[in-house]
Amino acid sequence: METTARSTRRERVGVVVSNNMEKSIIITVKQKVKHPIYGKFVNKTSRFMAHDEENTCNVGDTVKISETRPLSKSKRWRLVEIIERAK
Repeated sequence: METTARSTRRERVGVVVSNNMEKSIIITVKQKVKHPIYGKFVNKTSRFMAHDEENTCNVGDTVKISETRPLSKSKRWRLVEIIERAK
């Protein structure tokens, strides 16, 4: 039962913009959203704070994060994998 509950958690792919904290990173996720009235596509960015247990991420890395229980006041995501390292 628990494996199905974990698989339904949301996942996002984004770019690390800050790793100044211990075991925490900030990720921006970019989306193209269609404007409801004008129909033009608008860039929308969201920032998430995620838990990085081993401090392995650097600025510019493309990572996958997953939703989890609240870990602190602002951390509700955890690092799943590093998709691509910064060049």
